[in-house]
Amino acid sequence: MNLQRLIPEHRVNFGKQWVPENINLEADFKVIKVPHMGTDFDCEPYNIKGLYKITIMHGHNRVYFGDQVVEFRNHAILFSRPNMVYRFEAFGVQQPGYLCVFTEKFFNQFVNIDDYPMFRPGASPILEISEVQMETFMKTFSKMEYEVGLDFGYKYDVVRTMVLQLIFDALKLQPAPALQVRESNSALRITSDFNELLDSQFPIIDPTRKMKLRHPVEYAEALSIHVNHLNRSLKQVTDKTTSQLIADRITREARMLLQDTEWNISEIAWCLGFEDLAHFIKFFKKNASYTPSGLRKLLVV
Repeated sequence: MNLQRLIPEHRVNFGKQWVPENINLEADFKVIKVPHMGTDFDCEPYNIKGLYKITIMHGHNRVYFGDQVVEFRNHAILFSRPNMVYRFEAFGVQQPGYLCVFTEKFFNQFVNIDDYPMFRPGASPILEISEVQMETFMKTFSKMEYEVGLDFGYKYDVVRTMVLQLIFDALKLQPAPALQVRESNSALRITSDFNELLDSQFPIIDPTRKMKLRHPVEYAEALSIHVNHLNRSLKQVTDKTTSQLIADRITREARMLLQDTEWNISEIAWCLGFEDLAHFIKFFKKNASYTPSGLRKLLVV
């Protein structure tokens, strides 16, 4: 079975590769101290499936995410969720800071991390903070770094409360009036958020894991809008309906799984949200012009 091309590359591309490429999350969590960076600072997102990140940033930066741009000149805290698409443009020297990364599993049976506003699709992930607020956040990160280094069986329970403290402290703050935010029209923003949600479910690398969002109404609920509003927005921007866009992406993933894995067709159908094999075969033939078995035979030849 060849899954190499389906597995996201485990590389942290932060600045000049000062963060190890394989971060080896112990207990699904890691806190990292960010060193002083020069004017050639270039921060790319964590393109690792399933990671959340909280970052303290110092310096003049512009952050692009979805169809929005946020600019801050001194201090900010960034909350990013798995597969969130964003990039930085730095102006001048970047001062030392902190970041922590964790998986959804880190909070299993504790809280649902996606319930907090900063981790919801469509929410602004960045908050400008004062120097005093920055120092408070930095102290929390420093305590987390200390706790992780202890030989204490419950240290990650302590760390969880500290991560939540970061979240609660951020929720208490209001965005600074000088924060520059530019938004394009609603349809573009909704389309961007929808595409991010859709893409976040792929690639599928485990035959025991099923895609969570399968139907238009589920995407609408995740985006906190009515399904008719979602359909109108997507149609306006892409000239396709929500169902068509979902079907296109599922068909593309099905083709990849048929080509790159030895999973049987029933497994592939189940992973892609089809409880009935006959339904999947009918769906695939309609969208790919082949039956799943027919395409697999063609690819083998």
